[in-house]
Amino acid sequence: MRIRELFPSETALVAQFYREAPDYWLLAEGRVDAEHQAQEFFTDAPPNCDPAASDRLGLFLDHRLSGVAEVAYGFPEQNDAYLGLMILGRWAQGAGQGKAFLAHCEAVARKRHAARLNLAVIDRNPRGRAFWLREGFTATGLRRHDTEHDYWVERLVKTL
Repeated sequence: MRIRELFPSETALVAQFYREAPDYWLLAEGRVDAEHQAQEFFTDAPPNCDPAASDRLGLFLDHRLSGVAEVAYGFPEQNDAYLGLMILGRWAQGAGQGKAFLAHCEAVARKRHAARLNLAVIDRNPRGRAFWLREGFTATGLRRHDTEHDYWVERLVKTL
């Protein structure tokens, strides 16, 4: 397993990963638009965050992009980090890769002096929620309804 920074010049690589690992996008948006979602991976950020300051990471197994993660800084509080996305392909799940990838994301956030790592989980993803809770995240009590996709989004947090 190798984890490294991903660059906008690798948008096609991320799009290919999304085509090979569509599960999250089908769950969250009901469709996969790999090129558009890959572009957003490199340009989106939470409110009041600079997308250029985010860490965009790739997990590689046998030289194959097998996971992506995006860590932004300054949301919801100035000293917080926000894990906007972490997706693993099915072939990378169930062998400790997610735990290792998350540990790497946490280490990157700590290096940036983040006090907490926040994320949002959708109610359609109970398996994902169970993973986050096993990894030490707790509910903040903040929930909102996403009317576009008709699901609930819950914020979780972990002290770093």
